Amino acid sequence: MKKVVVGLALGLAAGAASLAVAQERAPASPGGAFERGGKSGFTQEDRSAFLDGRIAGMKAGLKLTAEQDKLWPPVETALRDMAREREEARAARRESWASFRESKAAGKAVERDPIASLRARSERMAKSAASMGKLADAAAPLYATLDEGQKRRLGALMVRGQGGPHGKGHGPRHGHGPR
Repeated sequence: MKKVVVGLALGLAAGAASLAVAQERAPASPGGAFERGGKSGFTQEDRSAFLDGRIAGMKAGLKLTAEQDKLWPPVETALRDMAREREEARAARRESWASFRESKAAGKAVERDPIASLRARSERMAKSAASMGKLADAAAPLYATLDEGQKRRLGALMVRGQGGPHGKGHGPRHGHGPR
């Protein structure tokens, strides 16, 4: 059972990782996404809608019974908390890099401290692990009630990041993207 819960937690975490809620963004300027300062060009509202859709899709795909539906709210809350925490971490990293670039552009000598970087990475991993643990705790009661078909569908519903322009088999190593 412990392996099942850990597997579920890792799978849900992988799915939740892609559900990150977006950062606040300045109003879009004319032009492409890169001109607006972002990679995707999506707004906070867009990302929030995508998160809502993915969570609703996961729930609909499971076809929960009335009893199982009562166990869903803690899972959804944990997924949303993970997405929020992940976006907050991304925002902090963006700020750090912006500060680094500004210092470098101003001609200041900037040295990166590898030990501080390791500590920061360790802290991010610890926070991520804590979030996964909360998700596992929230999902365990629901998972225990799922039938084999629901468990199979859950696995399929959580698979993310395997395709698309930035997924597996894409990028410079695979003959795509800038060279």
